[in-house]
Amino acid sequence: MSLRRRLLLYLLVCAPLVWALALWVSADRARHEVNELFDTEIIRLARQVQATLRGLHAGAAPIASEGDPGEADVRDLAVAVWDREGRLLLADREGVELPRRTEAVGFVDLTLGGEPWRVYYLQSQGGDWLVAAGQKVEERDELVFSLTSSQLAPWLLVLPLLLLAMAWAVRRAMAPLSRLSAELARRSPDELQPLEQLRMPQELQPLLGAMNGLFLRIEAMLQRERRFTADAAHELRTPLAVLRAQWDVLRRAADPVERAQAEERLGSGLERMDRLVTQMLALARLESGSEPARRERVDWRRVAEQVVGDMLPLAERRRVELVCEWPQDAVAPLPLAGDADLLAVLLRNLLDNALRYGPVGGTVWLRFGARELRVENEGESLDAAHLARLGERFYRPDGQAETGSGLGISIAQRIAALHGLRLSYSPRADGHGTAARLSPA
Repeated sequence: MSLRRRLLLYLLVCAPLVWALALWVSADRARHEVNELFDTEIIRLARQVQATLRGLHAGAAPIASEGDPGEADVRDLAVAVWDREGRLLLADREGVELPRRTEAVGFVDLTLGGEPWRVYYLQSQGGDWLVAAGQKVEERDELVFSLTSSQLAPWLLVLPLLLLAMAWAVRRAMAPLSRLSAELARRSPDELQPLEQLRMPQELQPLLGAMNGLFLRIEAMLQRERRFTADAAHELRTPLAVLRAQWDVLRRAADPVERAQAEERLGSGLERMDRLVTQMLALARLESGSEPARRERVDWRRVAEQVVGDMLPLAERRRVELVCEWPQDAVAPLPLAGDADLLAVLLRNLLDNALRYGPVGGTVWLRFGARELRVENEGESLDAAHLARLGERFYRPDGQAETGSGLGISIAQRIAALHGLRLSYSPRADGHGTAARLSPA
């Protein structure tokens, strides 16, 4: 069921119920006012009769009132007077006998002749007379019904118009939703511009804000996918062409030495291709947020042992001494809660860069401090322009002999950001080499 039909159904059910409740309240208030009016008149009548009877002789015979009642329906009224001895001195009507009750004072509800009556008893000050004035309850009910009926007819006539007005109002109120649905249905899949919120009702503002936020996230995700696709197409084109050329050389090589050299170059090309694809997939997972966000206290010693063990073959190949330094006095190195596996990838990329792009036979330091982590190598320091561009995807300074894809620092920066860390590069304190510094952001 649509929201519009559901709202109309609720209104069509609730409006008659509220109308019926209002009618009942109106009838109840009318009954209260009518009872108050007639009770007042009965009290006034009883007092007037008592005042008139003060001049009557105690032994007078009962009298009945006669005359033209006019428009009044006197059949529903009755008055009776008794003396001290209980003799009936006055009776307003024949056929209706109001009971004498010397103990009664004020209003009493009675049943006379099978019909309900409301009787008011008034004792004289000296006890000489007892006056009773009563009225049929039916008379009051007729008046209440007449008053309610006079209001019921307009209500019944107005109710259909009210329901039609509510249906029109619901349709008008739901028009912004219809416009929003039409706008969304009109859009093509690549139209992710934010929806206009100023002309929408306040109740739709949170929904539109959430939808615009979703559009922005989808747009960012699509941009990442487009960038990754373009980067992959750009970066894989050259390695594939080189591998094809090396494979052709290998197939045509007849000399064993030439063939061995071709196999070595092909192996290096495959290794570079494997490294490039692995790093691009790792970067894609990090940017899409698909990596698990574990939050455990990081044991840097275990992470360092694992990463240094992985980097030893490269250090031995380049004859680089790999030094790991820890803070003194049992100070915990860079306290951190995060994903140890991702941090191992970060540290591995930093050490890999330091080993590959430092001088052969030099030294690489892995220094843990209480508030930071540093990876430093020797050699010539990069100039400020190159340091500023470190971290750009696929950026590699000119003149590099080592193979690489230019994604390692991008991956390291993304992992650092996920852990609330900042990765920065600068020359070492002595002005030589390059230092990668990892510290809280």
